[in-house]
Amino acid sequence: MSEVQPVIEEIAILGAGSWGTALAAHLASQCQVVKLWERDTGLAGQLAETRRNEHYLPGVILPPGVVVTADLQEALERAEFVVLAVPSQGIRDVVGRSRDLLRPGSALVNAAKGLEDATCLRLSEVVCEEAPEFANRLAVISGPSHAEEVGRGMPTAVVVAATAQELAGQVQDLFMTANFRVYTSSDLVGIELGGALKNIIALAAGIAEGLGYGDNTKAALLTRGLTEIARLGIALGASPLTFLGLAGVGDLIVTATSKHSRNRKAGVLLGQGLSLQEALEQVGMVVEGVQTIRAARLLARDRGIEMPITEQTFQVLFSGLAPGLAVSNLMTRSKRHEVEDIFLNRIC
Repeated sequence: MSEVQPVIEEIAILGAGSWGTALAAHLASQCQVVKLWERDTGLAGQLAETRRNEHYLPGVILPPGVVVTADLQEALERAEFVVLAVPSQGIRDVVGRSRDLLRPGSALVNAAKGLEDATCLRLSEVVCEEAPEFANRLAVISGPSHAEEVGRGMPTAVVVAATAQELAGQVQDLFMTANFRVYTSSDLVGIELGGALKNIIALAAGIAEGLGYGDNTKAALLTRGLTEIARLGIALGASPLTFLGLAGVGDLIVTATSKHSRNRKAGVLLGQGLSLQEALEQVGMVVEGVQTIRAARLLARDRGIEMPITEQTFQVLFSGLAPGLAVSNLMTRSKRHEVEDIFLNRIC
């Protein structure tokens, strides 16, 4: 953290779900005004009146410095930093609507995790397509950071990567507090892919849990799942070391094991025999892994990358494969050596 931080007068957070609400509560101590934009006027009015988001983040009270609005222009016109906290499949629409309203010189910070289903693009690539003039003012923040804990000020560590290292440092200063530690990285590709692909492995781990399997099974899935994440990430230009950090193994652990994880919960319900639609209805909020898995599978196939856990999870979600048979398919694959040359060649 810098010894002397510039005073930030106003920032905007687009999206008042659990993550957007938690970030609003967190960042209220870092700047004078936080504009929290919610597209639903009814929900925005309720949040402004009660100062609570009981559906998405119960128990967290919005500080006085948070101003809730359903007016996108009002949210953006004076914001020095704009945090994108909408679901991944909504990024393109929101950025497109925001482009002409953004303050010149402002910076975009993407806090969503996923891949765009229709294009297989990383979310920073989506932002750059919709607002190319902000390509050099774009940062991505990721890591093990459940909204339920961030909103209550529990100690958390994340990592930020940006198209310019100066911007990464600015975002680090903005977000960093005594309870929220921020590291910087130059590997934007790896930070994004780690945050997106871990949701797929968390779904698989949840399915195993729903089937009644134990810690051995989950440990195997997480370990080999991390290999899949790194395998695709390296092929797309990421550093293998990124996947050993907060946006890789850190986020994977928390998403695959936490009671707060939507992806894990959806997987548990699938393992217990529910259909995908039934599982999603019970979770009641966006399960990013369901969208990301389609894009990840296409990327892997296009590049000839082997991702067996991703493939078997996809078959359970969309082709009616019995979860138990998916586990059997993974366990009876041909014999392999554990350490892969691709990792050794890139690390050494």
